[in-house]
Amino acid sequence: MSKKRYLIELGVCLVLYGLAVLVAMPLLNRGIVTGIGKPVVALFPMVPGMGVCWVMMRQFGRMDELQRRIQFEALGFAFAGTAIVTFSYGFLETAGFEKISMFSVWPVMAVLWSLGMAVATRRYR
Repeated sequence: MSKKRYLIELGVCLVLYGLAVLVAMPLLNRGIVTGIGKPVVALFPMVPGMGVCWVMMRQFGRMDELQRRIQFEALGFAFAGTAIVTFSYGFLETAGFEKISMFSVWPVMAVLWSLGMAVATRRYR
């Protein structure tokens, strides 16, 4: 499968995720959904979110050994770095810093993954 197809599949999942968020959040914020429906609607965007994971995992399976090694190093860096950043901030919250939403974890991980990719890619040139 080509990289173009991967990007199309990923793009479709991301668009579906965005649409799911646009549908779910107003329903929750306006109080239209109540009871057991609230957590179901709140988690609705995670269905296409799981699609993003599935598309990415399939792409990892198609990578050659060098590309996998680069990804492994980048993800390892992102995992460890995210742990350091989030735990550090968790301790700062106990010192009176403002609480931050769990939504902030993924952007931290994504930035660190990108930095890890840049470092690992450069190492193997």
